[in-house]
Amino acid sequence: MRYLAIDFGQRRTGLALCDREEIITSPLCVLEGQKGLCDKIAQIIGQEKIEALVVGLPLNMDDSEGFQAQRVKRFVKQLQKVVSIPIHLQDERLSSFSAQEKIAETGWNRQKKKKHLDAIAAADILAAFLEQKQ
Repeated sequence: MRYLAIDFGQRRTGLALCDREEIITSPLCVLEGQKGLCDKIAQIIGQEKIEALVVGLPLNMDDSEGFQAQRVKRFVKQLQKVVSIPIHLQDERLSSFSAQEKIAETGWNRQKKKKHLDAIAAADILAAFLEQKQ
């Protein structure tokens, strides 16, 4: 199945996808801002022939849902009005930390790191989802 992962954020939203065999996850892009975000994602779903979405859910370390998790759930409700494919929520605790560790090794400047960080985090979210599925 072809999945698109979403690392939703107020300023930037990272996207990543996997191959049909669900083996390789790859950062796709980072979308800036929230204006027209659901429509942009719907367009990518069509272009990439995506069959399901995986949205990172930022749970607290004690498994509770904080403000940001509620914000993500509101975004998912908006997205459900625009797309008709399944949407899965995936615990994304520490995905940004993991992405920062990976990107630190690239030697990129601060601006380039910032541009790609959220897509790398989305790839980590998707990899965790696929691993959990097995």
